[in-house]
Amino acid sequence: MTVKLDSWLLEVLACPNCGGRLEADDAAAELVCAGPCHYAYPVLDDIPVLLVDEARTPAP
Repeated sequence: MTVKLDSWLLEVLACPNCGGRLEADDAAAELVCAGPCHYAYPVLDDIPVLLVDEARTPAP
């Protein structure tokens, strides 16, 4: 499943946890934080769910 978001939207969105830049991960259908927290937010029906409680945290 590919993440279908306009490039301008990805430029504007930021991680709600740390404010880092988000990058699309098409294989996992997620937006992954490129900042220090590396949280991964799901994209459901082409809508990013940018809730920290819904984010997948990186493995230690």
